Amino acid sequence: MQAFVYEVYGPPEVLELRDVEKPVPGDDELLVRVHAASVNPFDWHMLTGTPYMARLQAGLRGPKDGRLGVDYSGTVEAVGAGVTRFQPGDEVFGGRDGAFGEYVTPREAGAVARKPANVSFQQAAAVGIAGLTALQGLRDKGGLQPGENVLINGASGGVGTWAVQLAKWLGAEVTAVCST
Repeated sequence: MQAFVYEVYGPPEVLELRDVEKPVPGDDELLVRVHAASVNPFDWHMLTGTPYMARLQAGLRGPKDGRLGVDYSGTVEAVGAGVTRFQPGDEVFGGRDGAFGEYVTPREAGAVARKPANVSFQQAAAVGIAGLTALQGLRDKGGLQPGENVLINGASGGVGTWAVQLAKWLGAEVTAVCST
């Protein structure tokens, strides 16, 4: 398969499209053919190695795993022996390292869900980190309840646009602000 990979930290020019080994799903994994992937600040941090905390995850001197990308959507092509919630042909989206390649192997219990039929692959791939961050912040950590007031600072950014929509969906009164 082909995937964008990098061996050193740096600007986007260090990325190369290469032939790499196609992953094989483990017992608890799915093999997903990627139809769309989105780019977010996490990918930039991993590519550039900044802030330096990113290097603690990716590798101090250089990336240990040179595959990049997290947010994806696609179609399940195969499942591991222990997978029960998904089957080949299911359209899914989620987060998994290596999304800038033709295939990813998310764990069934990991960040993967069925793609709604009324959502395109491109739209589903754009949910990932930004949508999950907004949902966790508002609902899980913030405990936002219907009728409460919430201020979304940075409402025009990736997380902010999701936060505005999710806060309204949760029944909150939203005040949204952003820079010019």
